[in-house]
This record gives sequence, structure tokens and C-alpha cells, in this order.
Amino acid sequence: MSADRIAAALARIEAAMARIDAAREAAASGDARGGSASARVVELVNVHEKLREQVAESLRELDDLLAQLED
Repeated sequence: MSADRIAAALARIEAAMARIDAAREAAASGDARGGSASARVVELVNVHEKLREQVAESLRELDDLLAQLED
């Protein structure tokens, strides 16, 4: 994976995480009301956690690639 593709992927991940954080903050401040909003927040939290796991795995893979290049 080229450095440009890695940077673009990380930028997309960071943007998605920012959107999820903004939705969570909006829900916490009372902007989201009703049962369907609560379900949406739970869904977003689940997606956020999955994204965090994927990012962590991607970073581990990048670390491994960098370690191989250094050898």
C-alpha cells in the first residue's frame, strides 16, 4: 500500500470518527430526542467501536510494514 493510499485511508477514518463523535456529543447535549434517536446513538456507538478496532488493526499492519522496511 503506497503512502498516499495510507494517508487517504487514515483521513477517511479520522473524518468518520469525527462525524461519530459529533453525533454522540449532539445526543449527549440533548439535541437528539425520542426513542429512535436513542437507537441511532447506540448504532453509531457500535459503528464507532468497530471503526476503532479496524483502525487499530490497520495501524498494527502499518507498524509491521515499517518494521519490515527497516530490516
